[in-house]
Amino acid sequence: MTSKLFLVAISLSLLVVAGCNKKSGSTVQNSNKVRVGYIGLTCEAPIYAAYEKGFFKEEGLEPELVKCSWSTYKDALALGSYDITHHLVMYFLKPIEQGLDVRFLAGIHRGCLRVQAGVKTNIHTIEDLKGKRIGVPGMGTPPFVFANRVFGVHGIDAGKDITWKVYPAGELGLAIDKGEVDAVANAEPIGSLLIAEGKVRNIADQIMDAPYKDEYCCEVIANGKWVDANPDTAARATRALLKGAKWVETNPRAAAVMAVEKKYLASTPELNTVALARLRYVPSVQLAEESVHTAGREMKVAKMLLPETDTEALAKRAFMHLPGVTDEWIKTIEVEKIAGAQVSPDEDIRLIAALIQKDSGDSCCRRKMFDQPDQDAPNLADPDAPCVGKNVMAAGD
Repeated sequence: MTSKLFLVAISLSLLVVAGCNKKSGSTVQNSNKVRVGYIGLTCEAPIYAAYEKGFFKEEGLEPELVKCSWSTYKDALALGSYDITHHLVMYFLKPIEQGLDVRFLAGIHRGCLRVQAGVKTNIHTIEDLKGKRIGVPGMGTPPFVFANRVFGVHGIDAGKDITWKVYPAGELGLAIDKGEVDAVANAEPIGSLLIAEGKVRNIADQIMDAPYKDEYCCEVIANGKWVDANPDTAARATRALLKGAKWVETNPRAAAVMAVEKKYLASTPELNTVALARLRYVPSVQLAEESVHTAGREMKVAKMLLPETDTEALAKRAFMHLPGVTDEWIKTIEVEKIAGAQVSPDEDIRLIAALIQKDSGDSCCRRKMFDQPDQDAPNLADPDAPCVGKNVMAAGD
């Protein structure tokens, strides 16, 4: 049942034609102009860095940032409302299977998703989750898709063996506290905060567990027709984004502060620093292509792709190599290293602890900041919805 709901949700999203703040238009061949889509998420730091640090201009491009919404992001890219961005592999593979004309071009960062069980439960393995209640920030969201992948390869039918419950991402910990769920699937920084608060233990961790730890969660992705008409422009825009990723990896604190101060997202420098410090912005081409193949195979096992789909052919259609965008070129990238812009592992732990102590009361801003990275429509955790107090739980099946 859940798998069917997932497929219906994805199919409905493909019918939406409105999206970003720009209308679709015809592509001009050989143009040095590029429209870069973004939503306003923590993990989009390379986009902000490439724009603010002039990496697009270094490639001879005139960039325009196009603000988008979660609910129509995929469709807006396919319809040409913007040209290029970076986003989740698992989020786009189903639409590509259904005919969405977009291409993955290179890897931006590795995973940030987790499945975690309450520390008071007897759940210690993935198999222990069979028959349990799992809280997610929305059906069809990245944490939901990741959990389905994990269950599929461990013989658990996510549509029959799991009871899914939807909560605003900022209230997943409260759902654990109240015993309304046995486990949760979430994204950073929620996972780290729940661990630091002593509420959960990791069961599946995209940052630590094979094969996920070697996969690219987010990759550069572009409109297929635009890439075909402008391969040189696409290559230069991709290189700018990869350089942005390397800059963020080298200067996570500076990247976090910049994103907040420039108002790209609703967060605080502290929270944004914690989130960025947990991600690995190590760009790649070969591993990015392999990640598309792996994600496709496991999504099929989890029944998120059609039984008849040839996942190898799907991956080959979805990933495209561009001239000058290679692992050899990536090794030559040099970026500045700003003094004091790094975060050591010890400091990362202290930052999380400070956030927990600081966040002792209800906070509308806290809920919006935590929900934002996981939003998709339909989803009860709408970032524009009225604030929900901790005594009011938004739950659903």
